[in-house]
Amino acid sequence: MRNGWDRIPCAHRSFAILALLALSTAFASSQSAPPQPSFDAATIKPSDKADPNSGYWSRPGIGRFYAHSLSIQFLIQLAYGVEKDQIAGKPAWLDSDFYDIEAKPEEGIKLSSDELKPRLQNLLIERFHLATHMETKMVRGYALVVAKAGPKLQPTKADHPPSWRIDTSAGHLEGLNWSMPFLAQMLQRATSVPVDDETSIAGSYDIKLQFAPDPTSPGVEQDSALPTLYTALRENLGLELKARQVPMRVLVIDRIDRVPTAN
Repeated sequence: MRNGWDRIPCAHRSFAILALLALSTAFASSQSAPPQPSFDAATIKPSDKADPNSGYWSRPGIGRFYAHSLSIQFLIQLAYGVEKDQIAGKPAWLDSDFYDIEAKPEEGIKLSSDELKPRLQNLLIERFHLATHMETKMVRGYALVVAKAGPKLQPTKADHPPSWRIDTSAGHLEGLNWSMPFLAQMLQRATSVPVDDETSIAGSYDIKLQFAPDPTSPGVEQDSALPTLYTALRENLGLELKARQVPMRVLVIDRIDRVPTAN
């Protein structure tokens, strides 16, 4: 007895096999892939004070997320761990519309930085219908490497969430419980160019750097007794910045709504 498969012309069988494989793979993926974590409850409303200088957000690890007067661009930066120059396809209003947000995760979640990111991504996807894809391009920047004398890093001793205090215009960079990729991200803010971590150093460290601010910045004194960022980095942390072509991740916005769905 011939079954239905025998009646399919040979020329079409390979296509049918590929289609069946695609369907089975998609089904398997849908069965095995865990759902993206989301907040149990979230409220989003336009900020009464749409002022970028008054914006703030909650520190990680307190079991809830709140934000005041943050732009959608900055929320995307928090959610995806990118800087503003790593976002492409931006509508003009992305950094000029500001929102207040209050959100709570499920019971028992302290909402560390790693726990916040997927939930904040899901919030942007569900409420602003954000659709994105990632691209990588090579650009001029710095590689963060270990200096010849070796690293001089202070391992984090206490079990506390990451924290940071950064004022590049004053030449101050300080934080607790930083990984090397996170340090590279903070150095990117100080240098205004992409910084790629090439130290191969694992673990978390407490960081403190005091350096001469950029003399070309408005209001900055021309003479400073402090070392440059590059010297301070080498002398205090045993690390260096080497100029080279580095890969830069770019988050491309394919779609985003200006007005979020109702609470």
